[in-house]
Amino acid sequence: MRMRIAVGVSGLALLAASGVLRAAATIPDWAYAIPQAPPAGSAPQGAPVDTSGKQVPGSTLTFTRQQISDGFGPADWFPGDHPVMPEIVAHGKRPDVRACGLCHYPNGKGRQENAGVAGLPVSYFIQTMNDFRTGLRKSAEPRKTNTNLMIAYAKAMTPEEIKETAEYFGAMTWTPWIRVVETNTVPRMISRGGIWVPVEGGEKEPIGVRIVETPEYPERTEILRDPRAGFIAYAPVGSVKKGEALAKTCGACHGADLRGLGPVPGIAGRSPSYLTRQMYDMQAGARRGEWAELMKPVVANLSNDDLVNIAAYVSSLLPTAATSAPQR
Repeated sequence: MRMRIAVGVSGLALLAASGVLRAAATIPDWAYAIPQAPPAGSAPQGAPVDTSGKQVPGSTLTFTRQQISDGFGPADWFPGDHPVMPEIVAHGKRPDVRACGLCHYPNGKGRQENAGVAGLPVSYFIQTMNDFRTGLRKSAEPRKTNTNLMIAYAKAMTPEEIKETAEYFGAMTWTPWIRVVETNTVPRMISRGGIWVPVEGGEKEPIGVRIVETPEYPERTEILRDPRAGFIAYAPVGSVKKGEALAKTCGACHGADLRGLGPVPGIAGRSPSYLTRQMYDMQAGARRGEWAELMKPVVANLSNDDLVNIAAYVSSLLPTAATSAPQR
């Protein structure tokens, strides 16, 4: 069946199963989390350089903030959690490619503003990078800076570097990382670099038609880049059940329990922000290529409610047979 080679959020033959067609979505701003631009004429205030040593729970290592965010040799808090990193993952390639481990972490877990790459099939990873290289994969939100960076990185990497990166991350298992919680209200958030973090004061607001994905421990994620600190995804009440009904045919392509099938990646337990971005990018025509083109008719009529419900359900699933909660 042709649809078996669809990727990303393929296999979501959702509306065909439900028999309901809806208007296409508008861009789900919550999934892209573009930081608000500063007021015109304002200049950012310089902060004193923090050279103190930082630590995260469970690690015996100490790094400064400069070492943690070093694009060509970022901190590796838990070297025993992963295989030996290829040079391109650990240090990148000056001056054009920052270390893969900086954004996606050495364990491939990633954060809500990018992608979790652990456990992706090697062929899928390579095809994705080639799509970036050839202009077939972009973001529907042109201000999505890290997508533009990925395009530049893919063009600067050799086929051999792409292959060894794919094999490194592909050898890891995707394990629980995101905790989905249904709620009517959420903490008021602000985007910092594409990550939603609560504002001071504890103010709440209605969740509306969105999923609010945020770090379980904001400082450990935003500042310290702790690869063991997972995420919580607040979703509207009832969205998981609605998403289950919509996504009931996904297993034909993504395998039992949506944990992957051959070259098609598992999507269970992955970031709802990422999943939604991919569905909308395909719907908007920003993500193309042979596999994405197979998905285009499937996502063409997904509404904003559909995107929320599907992502909530898929992200709530255990990605492996494990029963443990995300590490935190």
